Amino acid sequence: MMSLACRSGALTPYFQATNGSLKALASGTFNTSENVKKALESRTRPYVSGATGVRFAHTDIKIPDFSDYRRPDVMDPNKSSQESSESRRTFSYVLTGATTVVGIYTAKTVVTQFVSSMSASADVLALSKIEIKLGDIPEGKNMTFKWRGKPLFVRHRTEKEIAVEAAVNLGELRDPQHDKDRVKNPSWVIVLGVCTHLGCVPIANAGDYGGYYCPCHGSHYDASGRIRKGPAPLNLEVPYYEFPDDETVVVG
Repeated sequence: MMSLACRSGALTPYFQATNGSLKALASGTFNTSENVKKALESRTRPYVSGATGVRFAHTDIKIPDFSDYRRPDVMDPNKSSQESSESRRTFSYVLTGATTVVGIYTAKTVVTQFVSSMSASADVLALSKIEIKLGDIPEGKNMTFKWRGKPLFVRHRTEKEIAVEAAVNLGELRDPQHDKDRVKNPSWVIVLGVCTHLGCVPIANAGDYGGYYCPCHGSHYDASGRIRKGPAPLNLEVPYYEFPDDETVVVG
C-alpha cells in the first residue's frame, strides 16, 4: 500500500515537508512551528507528479455514435423496444425472403448458362442429322453416307432378301434379333458401317450371306446386318431414324 501511494504521488507533500525539516535539523535552524506551517500549506496546494500524472476527468475522450446503424424505432431511450418488435421482425422476414429469392434466381441463371455453354453448338446439331433421298438408291444396292464421322449403310432390299431374312431361325444367331425388330420398313435396312469386333468398315453386298463382310478378321453379316459368322460378337448397330415420307429418311 505504501509503495502504491508513493507511486501515485499521494504522499509527495508529506515527503517534501519531512525533507525540509531534516535539512533544518542538519543546519541547526529547525523551527517547529514554522516547519509545521509550511507542511500544512504544502498540503493545500494541488500537486501533480511530473513522472506519473494524475487525471481527474475524461473529458477529452469521444464516445462513438452508432445512431446511423440503429433503426429509428429504437432511438428513443424512453420507449421500450418491445413495442416495435413486431414491425422490425416483419421487416427482417421480408428482407430475408427477398434476398433468398434473388439468390435462387441468380444461381438458376448461372447454372443454366453454364449448362448451355456445354451444349452442342448449332453447327454440331446440324451435323447430328442427315436427310437421305431414298429414290437415289436402286433396289438391291447399298449406299454409304458419312454421319457423325461414321459410315452409314442404307440398303434397298429386294423382295427375295426380305423373305430370306424374315425366315431365319433365331436359334442360329449369335446375337438373336428378328429382322422386323431391326427395320421400320422391310425394304430399307439402315445400319452403322462399323464392325462390332474391332471397329473396321465392312464391305457391302459381300460375304457368305450376301450382306456385309469385314475383310480384316472375317466377320460375315446378313442382309439385315446380323452377325452370322466370324469373331464379331454383336449385330451391326441400328441408329435412330424416321421416314417423313415415302421418299425420304432422316437419321439422327
